[in-house]
Amino acid sequence: MELPKFILGDNTDHPEAIYIIHTEFPRFIINLENDEVEWFEEFDQHDEKELETETENYIKEATDFYDREVARYDD
Repeated sequence: MELPKFILGDNTDHPEAIYIIHTEFPRFIINLENDEVEWFEEFDQHDEKELETETENYIKEATDFYDREVARYDD
């Protein structure tokens, strides 16, 4: 199965939260309500250094995906 890069998710137990699931490496879920990120990968020191510089880009991509999806609902 080929998954999309981002998946939009929600949960009735957390009605204010909006989740974006990133399915490619590094896999993570971001809660757009508070920008909390949960990583599905384990990182070594080298990865963590690179991840620090890329995290902002990942969050921006996830937010852009959400904005695009919401705009499509409005159409």
